[in-house]
Amino acid sequence: MSNLLSKRTMIMVLSCVAILFPLVFQNMYLLQLLTLVFIWSIAVYGFNIISGYVGYLSLAHAGFFAIGAYGVGLLTTKAGLPYWLSLFLAVVITALAGALVGVIALRTKSHFFAIYTMCVGVIIYLLIDKWDSLTGGVRGLIGISAPGNIGPITFDTLTSQYYLALSFLALTIFICYRIVHSLLGRTFIAIRNSEELAKTIGISIMKNQLLAFTLSALFAGLSGALYASFIRFIGPQISAITVTFEMLMYLLVGGIGTLAGPLVGTLIVISLTQSLQFLEEYRMLIFGPVVVLLVLYYPRGITGSIETFIQKRKQQKISLRKEEHEVKRDVEEAG
Repeated sequence: MSNLLSKRTMIMVLSCVAILFPLVFQNMYLLQLLTLVFIWSIAVYGFNIISGYVGYLSLAHAGFFAIGAYGVGLLTTKAGLPYWLSLFLAVVITALAGALVGVIALRTKSHFFAIYTMCVGVIIYLLIDKWDSLTGGVRGLIGISAPGNIGPITFDTLTSQYYLALSFLALTIFICYRIVHSLLGRTFIAIRNSEELAKTIGISIMKNQLLAFTLSALFAGLSGALYASFIRFIGPQISAITVTFEMLMYLLVGGIGTLAGPLVGTLIVISLTQSLQFLEEYRMLIFGPVVVLLVLYYPRGITGSIETFIQKRKQQKISLRKEEHEVKRDVEEAG
């Protein structure tokens, strides 16, 4: 009970800090950085569903991110649709694309799944890069609409877009929390641990994997759509395979298969890379080995390692209490 209260207290404190941050610190650079962290975290939470909880490494995630980004960009600039309708349609289109890819991809296993999804990601990149008449090709897509007004609420300032990204991130975390702590989440974990055992207890493997893959694509599309409306310019590079590996790095550093990992990893990695910008091309010589050592010695990431440490402390306390109880009982019996 005390552990639950401490978690709730921590969540409330962090939420208050996030809400009050723009009101206390008027640093535009930090606001822009945090807004990008929130947006990318949404995509990493989607990545975590399929890779962390189901155990399948999808390398098409940047492609789905790009579909969401170009979806909202094309629908607002070329089709002339309102922003919020474009956002909704872009997310739906990305989810449908994820379902179509998943139907075929999930018939493969292990590294074959990763290779197939990587090929899908490369195909999406080539379509965006070469379909010049639609996507603008290497020139990219400019003039993407900012988020439209919701009644009296406007999103024409950096602070308002910060709160918009924070709201979508909070919604994403809430949905992921509900999924993980539900029968569906336990089903995902059962599939990750052993597909054969999951089959024996009546779990539909393909159906649940496809649902997880579609949800993963959906969150990637939402993140991409928010990114496009925040940056207002997108190019083919957002669908490159390197972007997928960056998301994977955020997830591994934060803690794969944990609820806080995607946000923690994205915040730490993006902050570190930005703080090392003065080293220019040499910054990866420092940052790269640090990430490798972290993955080697803390395979569960920062959040996972903290959770493991807390669990060990609990087990030690329980064992100590049992020993004390046994000693008291022996003394009473001897007396």
